[in-house]
Amino acid sequence: MEMIENIGLEQIREPHVKHLEGKLWELRAKASEGIARGFYVTVSGRRVVVLRVFVKKSQKTPTSELAIARDRMKRVKP
Repeated sequence: MEMIENIGLEQIREPHVKHLEGKLWELRAKASEGIARGFYVTVSGRRVVVLRVFVKKSQKTPTSELAIARDRMKRVKP
């Protein structure tokens, strides 16, 4: 998260940020508590809407987490 504050989200690339599909992006964060993932979309300029954050417990992203993010993305106004 410090990296976002220091250089800005738009400057961060893989492995920290990954484009998933359409306007949906994944933010990857590592901390002493474990690995966290956040799904987000950017809307109207620099506005970012975080759709879902979860602690990752396996190698593969759970499809249920992605489904929640996709559903919430539909409700975000551009």
